[in-house]
Amino acid sequence: MALLENKIGIVTGAGQGIGRAIALSYAREGASVVVADFNEESGNETAALINGEGGSAIFVAGDVSKEASVQAMVATAVDTYGRLDIACNSAAVSRGSGPIHEFEREVFDQTLEMCLTNTWLCMKHEITAMLETGGGAIVNISSNASLRGQAYNTAYAAAKGGVNILTRSSAAEYGAQGIRINAVSPGVIRTPGVEKYFEEQPKIAEGLKKAAVMNRLGEPGEIAEAVSFLSSDRASFITGQLLSVDGGGAVR
Repeated sequence: MALLENKIGIVTGAGQGIGRAIALSYAREGASVVVADFNEESGNETAALINGEGGSAIFVAGDVSKEASVQAMVATAVDTYGRLDIACNSAAVSRGSGPIHEFEREVFDQTLEMCLTNTWLCMKHEITAMLETGGGAIVNISSNASLRGQAYNTAYAAAKGGVNILTRSSAAEYGAQGIRINAVSPGVIRTPGVEKYFEEQPKIAEGLKKAAVMNRLGEPGEIAEAVSFLSSDRASFITGQLLSVDGGGAVR
């Protein structure tokens, strides 16, 4: 039996990179998937990939910084499939990088909103739906930048640190009600966002590429495998945890 057989799931930020890989993994493990992204073209591509492989997926265009949009996303999942069992909050955007003394307040605030506040907002409505059916599982996407800090990427690292505490605190709130909440912390993964960061900060790009003791970049599918496990009933006694998937980067 597949890990997520007959589960109903939402993946935010599913139009590309890690989010797309997670949506594909959910579907391959037997879940029906609501693919959520602000980019209609890429989001529809992800849904088409799932349906083309014989899975079940619908695309929902939305802005996870807008509460009405998040409510509509969750409502679509429930209206279409009858309930919500699992969710992965992958949508996040860093609005820029650079030294603190040159950083604009607006850029810092936007990064906090796009990485931390949006995760909280999605959780709020995912949890509401899960409470109606007696439980579920949520996985938030963090970052190893939140564990060790990351020069010239302070806003993103701080926001993801907030995601870690949000995950642990909410797990304590809802464990007794049957909702497990964990986070996966990727290391340096080959995604469009990472490639953009390498272009912005070429001086530290080479060091980051060698951060893992396995001496390679991670692939989005390797993050997706961890998320699917934590979303599944095989992780039934795991909650409030932060799992680093980083090729050993956290121990180097």
